[in-house]
Amino acid sequence: MAGGADSTKAVIYALGANGAIAISKYVAAFITGSGSMLAEAVHSTADCGNQALLLFGLKRAKRAPSDDYPLGYGKEIYFWSFIVAIMLFSVGGLFSLYEGWHKLHAPEPLSYPLVALGVLAFGIVAEGFSTWGCLREVNKLRGSRTTWEWFRSSRNAELVVILGEDLAALLGLTLAFVAVLLTWVTGNPMWDALGGIAIGALLIVVAVLVGAEVKRLLVGQGVESEVRKEMMEFLAAQPAVERVLNLLTLHMGEDVMVAVKVRMREQGGQEALVGAINAIEAAFAQRFPQAQWIFFEPDIAD
Repeated sequence: MAGGADSTKAVIYALGANGAIAISKYVAAFITGSGSMLAEAVHSTADCGNQALLLFGLKRAKRAPSDDYPLGYGKEIYFWSFIVAIMLFSVGGLFSLYEGWHKLHAPEPLSYPLVALGVLAFGIVAEGFSTWGCLREVNKLRGSRTTWEWFRSSRNAELVVILGEDLAALLGLTLAFVAVLLTWVTGNPMWDALGGIAIGALLIVVAVLVGAEVKRLLVGQGVESEVRKEMMEFLAAQPAVERVLNLLTLHMGEDVMVAVKVRMREQGGQEALVGAINAIEAAFAQRFPQAQWIFFEPDIAD
């Protein structure tokens, strides 16, 4: 169970970058009349809203458990992450598709293309910095896996969302740059419209991928298979444990609930058995610090 990644830092990187980029894009879209630029401006605005929602969700998820929510509020970050995926699909993707389609059927000449290209180049640099910050946090978690393998198996919803947004933004800015450049070189505004459509399609694909990953966490996922294997091996290696009968886990945001059923070796009495179980739980919590709730059941069969 790898740790050390700072999701909040990755979100703040993205929020700062997208805020600066959004302002510059709106100014450039107003000056140039570029549909690709306007699509990108709306995309960056949606991203800012998304990152604000993630920060809100991270704060809400850290609330202490209550009688109504005895396992805490950690899963609330999954809800807000799913809302972000919906916003990325609707506000970002569908609007960009509409704007590109509109420009395709009612083309307008592109004014001051160098302004648009300069703003997009600035956006690529700023978004590259944000993506670097996110990947730095992801690399603390992914181990030997590729980034795609980590994305498909990660239990960190907020980093999944930020990585998806950052990559979509970086690719979207590149598409917009190419579209504006082709429009300027050829004098044909069709390229600008096609750029907006391509950006919209890209955002929808990313939103669907992100939404699918977050949905799994909303439904209820246990720890990753490698971590579960480590847990099983750790329990089986305890001197007081004869056999591990079953192990159930459930991610609650950053924290994990663990339920264990084992066949214990003879301990010579009830007090000795309780002492052995308490010692195993303490050692387990130290080895796997994300295991905030450990339910230990001695039994003879599953």
